[in-house]
Amino acid sequence: MNERAFYGPPPLCESVYLIGCKAAQCANVDPPRVSTDEIGSKAHNLARMADLGLPVPPAFVLGTPYCRDDALRKAATSSAVWGGALQELERTTGKRFGDTRQPLLLSVRSGAPISMPGMMDTLLDIGVCDATIAGLLRQTGNPRLVWDTYSRLVASYGELVANVPAKVFETEREAIAGERDEQTLDFAELRELTHRCLVVYERASGQPFPQDPRHQLAGAIDAVLRSWQLPKAVAYRSRCGIGDAIGTAVTIQAMVFGNAGGRSGAGVGFTRDPVNGEPSLWVDFLFNAQGEDVVSGRRSARGHQELARTMPAVWASLRDAAAKLERAFGDMQDFEFTVQDGCLYMLQARNGKRTPQAAARIALDMLDEGIITTATARERTKELSPADLVRTRIAAPDGHSLIPLAHAASATSGVAMGEIALDEARARERHAAGAAVILVRRDAETDDIAALDIASGLLTQRGARTSHAAVVARQLGKVCLVGCAMRLDEPTRRLQIGETWMREGDLVTLDSSDGSVYAGAVQTIVEPLVELQSRLARLRAP
Repeated sequence: MNERAFYGPPPLCESVYLIGCKAAQCANVDPPRVSTDEIGSKAHNLARMADLGLPVPPAFVLGTPYCRDDALRKAATSSAVWGGALQELERTTGKRFGDTRQPLLLSVRSGAPISMPGMMDTLLDIGVCDATIAGLLRQTGNPRLVWDTYSRLVASYGELVANVPAKVFETEREAIAGERDEQTLDFAELRELTHRCLVVYERASGQPFPQDPRHQLAGAIDAVLRSWQLPKAVAYRSRCGIGDAIGTAVTIQAMVFGNAGGRSGAGVGFTRDPVNGEPSLWVDFLFNAQGEDVVSGRRSARGHQELARTMPAVWASLRDAAAKLERAFGDMQDFEFTVQDGCLYMLQARNGKRTPQAAARIALDMLDEGIITTATARERTKELSPADLVRTRIAAPDGHSLIPLAHAASATSGVAMGEIALDEARARERHAAGAAVILVRRDAETDDIAALDIASGLLTQRGARTSHAAVVARQLGKVCLVGCAMRLDEPTRRLQIGETWMREGDLVTLDSSDGSVYAGAVQTIVEPLVELQSRLARLRAP
């Protein structure tokens, strides 16, 4: 692997590395061979993407040792550790962190050596404050972007750093937006929302929102490192056999803005269909949005058709990037990207979670395409049996047609039936009694991993096929439908799906083949995927 994208560490700073920077003061340093154990898979893959010539915003990385050692974890919040790297980022971007005229904004992201989708924290827009607002307005000429960014930071920083309940900020947003989509708010409404969020932040936390960008950065780094021990992260590692000692790195990256208007947005995609393995891009995209809007599970995103229609040059660039990623990594990739004013930026790539059917087809197709060897294809499919390569479909009773209650976006394959459970406590209670459970939630969030682990399926009102929770559901082999037209009445433990009211405990069936939701238990038929089974058998023949 070519690791030219790594420079550093800067003088006197151990386990701090630069990606995609000019690195003037470190130009004479030979690029070291840095492992994923040292900087995590996210940063490692960012560096590889930069070497491929893909548009990656410059960044620096605090290595995993800062998470594995208590003293280093405390030191990681000090500018003595990251000050030199921040200067290199400023040189590369031509902006200065905290500057009143040309302010640099940062994202702060987790990244363990082994991928843990959505299990740790991310903070965006670090560096917005009262003093940098005028500079951002001068830079962008976009007051809506500036006030949207500021309100987002106050809310996310309050939730993840100051431990203010997210509902506090959601209440203020709802008070201004009412029934409207928040994307319809104008700059004056977003300015009012920012001021409200600043007030409730101070009221709920007991301290004003930090106006020093370096204070913000220190708090964000600390929050990301602490998120290694979040209950959902611990539960995920336990479920997946990942050791607690490996720790997470922290990637600090120059911000790009998907919320910059109609020719901007954020997306998540797979280079191939992770459900059936078809060799076509599988993308969810939200216009005028930031990346967390897609992956958090709190917003419903759509497929790529509108992106391809309105910004064909961006779509063509994304297709080219996907092809480069597959060739370089030798596997189907799950990637995140941002479009700012018609310019594409790649933010992440990793091997994508997939169903058994997709695992077989992707390995076999990549072998035929010359991307991987026969030995690699056999290794990737060695755990698969004919029983894994089947299709489960709904069977209508003789002489009758089944009418679904509603449809949703399907993130996985299969059919799941069970009792409706509206929270983890109910799911555990009914699972312990031997009942199959369908977890029904407003959002597709990874906080529900413990309940999802014991459920047969997940149905959500909001969320995208590429939400982190949907990705985890696919990895766990759970049926997952997101973005369903339903309404939850949690105080009465009821929900309305389509036009039908149901109660917690009622039976429901999820059909991922077309995203249908049915009342009651439905008869199913299991059919072998004959062609795929035959191809796998030929691969394994001596």
